Amino acid sequence: MMKSFETNGAFQDNYKFLIGSILPRPIAVVSTRNDDGTNNVAPFSFFTAVSAKPMIIAFCPMIRSATGEMKDTVKNIYREKEFVINIFSEELTQKINLTSTELPYGEDEFKFAGLTPIASEKIKAPRVLECPIHFECIYRDHISYSDQPGGGQIITGEVVRVHIDERIIKDGRIVTQELKPVGRGAGNDWFKTDHVFELERLMVQQIQK
Repeated sequence: MMKSFETNGAFQDNYKFLIGSILPRPIAVVSTRNDDGTNNVAPFSFFTAVSAKPMIIAFCPMIRSATGEMKDTVKNIYREKEFVINIFSEELTQKINLTSTELPYGEDEFKFAGLTPIASEKIKAPRVLECPIHFECIYRDHISYSDQPGGGQIITGEVVRVHIDERIIKDGRIVTQELKPVGRGAGNDWFKTDHVFELERLMVQQIQK
C-alpha cells in the first residue's frame, strides 16, 4: 500500500519526505564574505552541477524556518556577486557539520569550526584550505519560489577557477576512493562512499571513460 498526500500542507511535512527520498545528497560547502569583511562558510545539501561549458553549478538554500529570513550566505552572494563552493572529504565531516551552526551575523564560522580560510585567485571570497576541491564562482542568476519559511531558491554560479588536490587525481580524473566524499540523508543521517562499484553505461559516447 502506498502513502499518498497533497503538498499544500505544512512545509515541514514536504521537507521531511524530500530529504528522505532524494539521497544521498552531495554537500556544497559555500564560503562567502560578510559586509564587514569577515568570513562566512555553511553547508548546503540541495546542490548539483548544471553545465560543463560554461561551467555552472547550483545550490538551493531555503528561507530560515525560525526567522523567515534569507540565510547569511545568500545575503552575501547577492551583495558580493561571488562565492566559493568547497568539496570536503570524510575526515572533515565533524568540522563541516559545525559550520551549520546558526551564529550571529559576522561571527566567523571558519574559526568556530576550526577551518582555515585562504585567498582565492579570481574572487575575494575565501576558500577552505582543508577541502581538496574548490570552485571559485561568479554569481550568475537565481530563481526564487517563495519568500516564506521553507521557501527555496536556485542560485547558480559560473566557475571561473578550479583547485583540486593532486593527491586525489589519477590520469586526469578524480578518484572517488581518494576523495572520500560524504552525502546527507534524512534527519541526522550521513552517507560514506566506502563501497564503490562500477557499471558500464550503455551509451555510444561516454565522457567519463
